[in-house]
Amino acid sequence: METGFLITQWLGTPLWMWLAFVGVVAVLLALDLGVLHRETREIGVAESLMLSTVYICIGLLFGGWVWWTLGSDAGMNYLTGFAIEKALAMDNVFVIAMIFSFFSVPRAYQHRVLFWGIVGVIVLRAIMIGLGAALITSFSWVLYVFAIFLVATGVKMLVFADKEYDVASNPALAFVRRHFNVAGELHGEKLFVRLPAGENGRTALFMTPLFLALVMVEFADVIFAVDSVPAIFAITTDPFIVYTSNIFAILGLRALYFALAAMVHRFHYLKTALSFVLIFIGAKIFAADAFNIEKVPPALSLGVTFSILAAGVLYSLWKTRDAKA
Repeated sequence: METGFLITQWLGTPLWMWLAFVGVVAVLLALDLGVLHRETREIGVAESLMLSTVYICIGLLFGGWVWWTLGSDAGMNYLTGFAIEKALAMDNVFVIAMIFSFFSVPRAYQHRVLFWGIVGVIVLRAIMIGLGAALITSFSWVLYVFAIFLVATGVKMLVFADKEYDVASNPALAFVRRHFNVAGELHGEKLFVRLPAGENGRTALFMTPLFLALVMVEFADVIFAVDSVPAIFAITTDPFIVYTSNIFAILGLRALYFALAAMVHRFHYLKTALSFVLIFIGAKIFAADAFNIEKVPPALSLGVTFSILAAGVLYSLWKTRDAKA
C-alpha cells in the first residue's frame, strides 16, 4: 500500500500528524457520548473532576508528543497556547452557566448541549484558524493588528471586569425568536419538536429552549474565539499548534464545567489575570521589534503566561476563602 501521501506537508505539518490528532479527538468524542454518557443523567462534581483530569493528561501527553516530534519550541508553544485557551475558556464556562440558568436547563440535560457545543467548536475554530493563517501568510502586518486588538481587549477587560454577560439582550437570541418557531418550554432532551400551529390541527417544527441554549453557547464561543485565536497566533503562526492546543484545552474544560459551575464565585479575579495575559501577549510582538529580535523566546512566553494565570487563580481562591456557594 502506498503511504507516501501520509508524509505530505499540509499547512506546514505532515498529514499523518493531522490524522493522528483527528483520530484521538474522534475516539474521545465517541467514548464520551457513546459509552460514558449514553443515558441522560446528572453529572456530579467528582465525575467532572475525574474526567477533566483525564482530558488534561491527554492534552499534556499530546503536547509531549508534539515536543518530541517537532522540537522544544513547538512543544513550548503548544503548552503556552494550551494554558491560554484553558484560562480563556474558563471565563467562557461562567457565561455558559448563566445561559443554562437563563433557560432553566436541568443539570441532567446540560451535557447534551455541551457535547454538541464541542462539535460546533471543532468546526468553527477550524474555519477561524484557517482564515487567520491565510491572512497572516498573505499579509504579515495582520499579526500587528492582532497584537493591537489583544492589548485593547485586555484593557477593556480590566475596565469592565465586573460587567456580567446579559443573555436576554443577546442579538442572536432576539434574531432566532423573531424569525423561527420557538417552544415555550423544554421537551426533555429534544432540540426540535412538532407542536400544533394554527387551525385544522396542523403542526409545525419548533425549536426548544434546549436548542436555544445550544445556539447561545455556540455564539458565546465565537465571541470568545475572537480573543483566543489571535492570542495563540501571537504565540505561534503554526496552524497545527494553534488548532490542536485550542481543541484539547476546550475538550478538557467542558468536562470540568460541572465542577467549575458550582465554584464561579471563587474565581472573581481570574478575568483580571486574563486581561494582563492578553496585554502581555499583544505587547510582546511590538517588544520583539523594539529589541530587534525575531520573537520572544517560547520559554519566556510560557513562564510569564503561567505565572500570571497562577497568580490570578491563587489570589482569587485566597480572597474568597470564606465565601459560601
